[in-house]
Amino acid sequence: MRVFAPAKLNLFLHVVRKRADGFHDLQSLVAFADHGDVLTVSPATDFSLSIDGPFAGTLSGESDNLVLRAGRALAAHFGHGCGAHFTLTKNLPIASGIGGGSADAAAALRGLSAMWNDRAASADAVAAIAARLGSDIPVCLLSRPAWMEGRGECVTPLPPLPDAALVLVNPGISVATADVFRRVVPRDRESGRTPPGAFANLDALVRYLAETHNDLEAPARMIAPAIGEVLDALSRQGAAFVRMSGSGATCLGLFDDKLSAERAASAIAAARPAWWVRAGGFASVEAARALPAA
Repeated sequence: MRVFAPAKLNLFLHVVRKRADGFHDLQSLVAFADHGDVLTVSPATDFSLSIDGPFAGTLSGESDNLVLRAGRALAAHFGHGCGAHFTLTKNLPIASGIGGGSADAAAALRGLSAMWNDRAASADAVAAIAARLGSDIPVCLLSRPAWMEGRGECVTPLPPLPDAALVLVNPGISVATADVFRRVVPRDRESGRTPPGAFANLDALVRYLAETHNDLEAPARMIAPAIGEVLDALSRQGAAFVRMSGSGATCLGLFDDKLSAERAASAIAAARPAWWVRAGGFASVEAARALPAA
């Protein structure tokens, strides 16, 4: 099976409160980009993982990758004695606020469920496994526009978002999520927001997002001041809306059309060749479906 693992984008992210268990209650409107990693799943007697792609080197020393943990957890639930070989093409920067590791683990759960075709694992059971593995994995399991609450385990599907062109930019800096959360100041009050309905167009989405924030941006910029440079670069290129995603350092810009986004991405990449810059759009709802490998 071949599974696309799209980049997760927090269009806004509010940190509501710190919980007694040490996690934080969050609220976020999540979308997915048409850029991401690719996971191929093949039958095997045990679990193993090989990694290629532009960001493979940063993961080469990992002996307990989230992909392997996801596979073993699902096999334990099924009661299977079999395994799988995973080939991960790592296209997304590591520790960059766009859920790369979580998306990969979610892709493993989708790929194995399709390959094993085992009806014993309901969607709820797979979602519960995802929640135990990591806070972002449940929404990445869905890989479509969603409203995320709790520490990430409460996910509500939303209608497709309006067509928009995206530019994603990372300044070549990894930011540890735990370091950002150690510095965040929770709101300690309800945000008052509920899941939105369908947005009529991009302008309506931008107006909605203008009333929201990413509460992790300020602490992330303390760790990586270059985040501010990225946001400024996107704004100078005429983005209708800019925001840091997740705990950073990747930022996104929404543009009216594909040509504007491509021009903006080219200009930013030319000025800052060390940065990771990609133009694209939102992923389709069907993009993350597990399909037979060619």
